[in-house]
Amino acid sequence: MEGIKDTILKFLRIDSLVDNLSGYVEARVNLLKIEIKEDIAKVLSKGIVHIAIILCVFLFLVFLSIGAANYLNFILNSTFHGFWIIAGFYLLLFIVFMVFRRNIYRRFEKYFSELIKGKDE
Repeated sequence: MEGIKDTILKFLRIDSLVDNLSGYVEARVNLLKIEIKEDIAKVLSKGIVHIAIILCVFLFLVFLSIGAANYLNFILNSTFHGFWIIAGFYLLLFIVFMVFRRNIYRRFEKYFSELIKGKDE
């Protein structure tokens, strides 16, 4: 059966066309694999950089809060009032985020959808 198929393809001179087409498909698949690997590498590298930035900002915020609380303690001549004031500030910030979380969510969603659309074009 295989011999008949080869004979017909050779007779119609389609065998080279089939070989070229299969080579083209293989090349496109390999190109797609390479592009996917590059995209994964970009996402991972950006993720690592973002994590490092978030960690640095978090540490900065922690030490800034401790310093501000100690400064307020010094100003108020107290050992704990500064920490309560800073904690109250963070509680107020948390409440604001909870009240406006849907608006914040929509803004982030819009930003990321535009970012993805911009990348596709």
